[in-house]
Amino acid sequence: MQSWPILSLVIWLPILGGALVSLVGTGRANVARWLALAVAILVFAVSIPLFTGYDAASGTMQFIENHVWIGAIHANYYLGADGISIALILLTTFVTILVVLGAWDSVKDKVNQYMASILILEGVMIGVFAAMDALLFYVFFEAMLIPMFVIIGIWGGPRRVYATLKFFLYTFFGSIFMLIALIYLYLQTHSWELSQFAALPLSATAQAWIFFAFLAGFAIKVPMWPVHTWLPDAHVEAPTGGSVILAAIMLKIGGYGFIRFSLPIVPDASQQFAWLIIAMSLIAIIYIGYVALVQLDMKKLIAYSSVAHMGFVTLGVFISLALVRVAGDKNAAYLGVSGAMVQMISHGFISGAMFSCVGVLYDRVHSRLIKDYGGVINTMPWFAAFWVLFSMANCGLPGTSGFVGEFMVILASFAMNPWVAAGAAFTLIIGAAYTLWLVKRVIFGAVTNDHVAKLKDINPREALMLAGFAAGVLVLGIWPEPLTHLMDASVRLLVDHLLVAKI
Repeated sequence: MQSWPILSLVIWLPILGGALVSLVGTGRANVARWLALAVAILVFAVSIPLFTGYDAASGTMQFIENHVWIGAIHANYYLGADGISIALILLTTFVTILVVLGAWDSVKDKVNQYMASILILEGVMIGVFAAMDALLFYVFFEAMLIPMFVIIGIWGGPRRVYATLKFFLYTFFGSIFMLIALIYLYLQTHSWELSQFAALPLSATAQAWIFFAFLAGFAIKVPMWPVHTWLPDAHVEAPTGGSVILAAIMLKIGGYGFIRFSLPIVPDASQQFAWLIIAMSLIAIIYIGYVALVQLDMKKLIAYSSVAHMGFVTLGVFISLALVRVAGDKNAAYLGVSGAMVQMISHGFISGAMFSCVGVLYDRVHSRLIKDYGGVINTMPWFAAFWVLFSMANCGLPGTSGFVGEFMVILASFAMNPWVAAGAAFTLIIGAAYTLWLVKRVIFGAVTNDHVAKLKDINPREALMLAGFAAGVLVLGIWPEPLTHLMDASVRLLVDHLLVAKI
């Protein structure tokens, strides 16, 4: 049993560190940068014992902290983490370091406030992954909107006001329905504990209403088709760091919500409407891939790619329901949920890396349009090597992280229905089409203009940032066992719970 509140530390260290960075002042940009980097590295170091000290064989919630928060309504400051949570927390703490490095020179105005927003956002997102009290979860879930709203609204592009308002309204609108469902569950249990919600018997009608309330909140966050339209606008207008955090971490909160809320609390309704989520996921995987194919803006292309690849997450999660509740195939159900989780972590590295690459080019040329590039490999060979690696991972090349999660989900899909598996596998073709065509137009060929001819290759800081992403892509692609071992028992507990009908 741990003797110190490690989860509280990884939540509040970046928040307090962000507050400290904000006090540095706008005239001391370098101090703000170094202090933010030191805080980010410290938080990552503090989060490592979550991995090393977790008893993966049990798969239960560990590192528990439970204190009365609002006694009048039975709300507690209740934290805990299992293998699923820890994987996402470590992703958050690692990627934040790379985001701080990436913004070192690109953000020149109000550097202290930008770095403070990044750190505060990190702490709040970790709170989402650690909260075991539904009201605490909701507070962290909504609090994420504030620093991201600030990041896009202040340091974003020309249409940043439109993008921030669209981002805020979409996500806030969906979460209102989730709050109503949580209040209903509280009135039934007189508790906000997620374990109490999961143990509550519910009628088929109640489960259906709660399922769609959760769907409204989490589908927008993923985002799933057809509520994905806020994402390309937010990505295009966001600064590079905002895009990286949005794609690498914030989108995963939608998938995490389905795993932590929808499946254990309303398993019968989730199974009943699994066909709907599977259909929406396949549409995202196939249709959005074609949408990505015609984009002229690099950021918008990668944003649509994110929607398509996140479709594998929801596909894997809800295919597991059909496999375990209808077919009785527990092993394939384990594979589906594990594949969804691996895909989330993998996509965090790949999407963060690709948006970082676009940021490197934008800092030099100040354009995201594909037509303004061509032959970049001639002037930036080291950068081109990283870009090609991340592009191959985005295509699902074996040996990279992009292959592992998608392959696991396709295998689970095949156990349910070969046609579903064929639809899911088709995205590998579409993904290769738009990704490799992007590489061809931007990286290869002759130098097309003077801007490209004058480009200088990445500096040591940029190389370190991209190498961090590359390490995640390659290690997870070549040796995924530590991650799957961390999550395996937790996934099995979740799937076994789905066998218990609540009606």
